[in-house]
Amino acid sequence: MSRNPQPASRAGRLWFRWRFHLSALLILIPLGYLPQYFHTLGLMSGDKGLGERELTEKQVGPWTVRLAEWQAREPIRDGEAGYIKTFTLAPCAGCGAGIKAAYLRVGKPRNLRTAGGLFSGTPYRQMANIPIPERSRADAAIWLTVEGWDGAVHQTSWPLAEASPATMAWLKKQGAGQ
Repeated sequence: MSRNPQPASRAGRLWFRWRFHLSALLILIPLGYLPQYFHTLGLMSGDKGLGERELTEKQVGPWTVRLAEWQAREPIRDGEAGYIKTFTLAPCAGCGAGIKAAYLRVGKPRNLRTAGGLFSGTPYRQMANIPIPERSRADAAIWLTVEGWDGAVHQTSWPLAEASPATMAWLKKQGAGQ
């Protein structure tokens, strides 16, 4: 009496013969995702820098900050919130203690209450998700508002085309970036 009798049908025999090869293939398929996994891991750990695209360093009041686009691609849809984009911020080495809060938004804020997305995280790398209005103009800018512990508020801006070329291309594709 045999332990593994051969199946009688042709399909059964093929399955019996190739099931090992198929199981090996199922183990190899996830290997295709490893490069993206290691790229994301490098971004999260800081080994690949502040983000995928670092912008020029700017002076904001008494502080110097670096801003980066987390992922150099078009904004992603976030349900009812609309389209969002993630940016990262790193103040200069001795600046972190003097900064109370930092905000980022598309378009100049009217006041501190409308300053935009709040940066959060460690003093060395903070992240903020900002909504990208679908009808932004081609000359739109992202505005960084930094509030100090002394109550002073300072602002600076980058053109959106410089801050995120992928977002500007996406806006042009939507027909809004004119």
